[in-house]
Amino acid sequence: MSRPRFEDIKTGNEFNQWYWLKDEMITICKLLELPIKGRKFDLRDRIMYALDNDGKLKPEPKKRSIQSKFNWAKSQLSLETLITDNVSFGPNFRRFMKNQIGNKFSCHSDFMDWVKSNAGKSLSDAVDKWNELERRKEDPNFKRTIADNNMLAQYTRDFLEDNKNKTLKDAKKYWNLKKQLPTKNGFVRYESSDLKLE
Repeated sequence: MSRPRFEDIKTGNEFNQWYWLKDEMITICKLLELPIKGRKFDLRDRIMYALDNDGKLKPEPKKRSIQSKFNWAKSQLSLETLITDNVSFGPNFRRFMKNQIGNKFSCHSDFMDWVKSNAGKSLSDAVDKWNELERRKEDPNFKRTIADNNMLAQYTRDFLEDNKNKTLKDAKKYWNLKKQLPTKNGFVRYESSDLKLE
């Protein structure tokens, strides 16, 4: 069973049974005259809603209002600088953190999530948190959480863990086979039975 053309799909649930690239969803949004900005799952939800509601636009939740006017791009940062609700991870922020931590500093998602949810704490706290997060790597069983929307990364990790004799190239091959099949809620997940897809 191969994925139907979008024009032949009638409901949001039917649309959600298949894997779609973000570029494909952008094209579909244009076709349906829907906004094309947002994350992949935002586009998916918009398309599903339109299919189930005569092409109507899904109501968007109100954005939280930003209170702070602090300029993260141009202000001189120090360990005492407080994290604000408009924190930005641009060059100025990264340069400051690299000066504090060294060239090993990387602005990974776990760290950025912590910073964004800790307005009022200082950059000194942020440095401490980054070091704490890095210490997790010393645990041989530690695995960084992969975001739900990064299905390829999760599939690859799971595939290689379950098939020690296989390569990254193999993982990509089975991913390409699996993503053409119907899915549960649009998620492509690795299963040991995928090796029978050839």
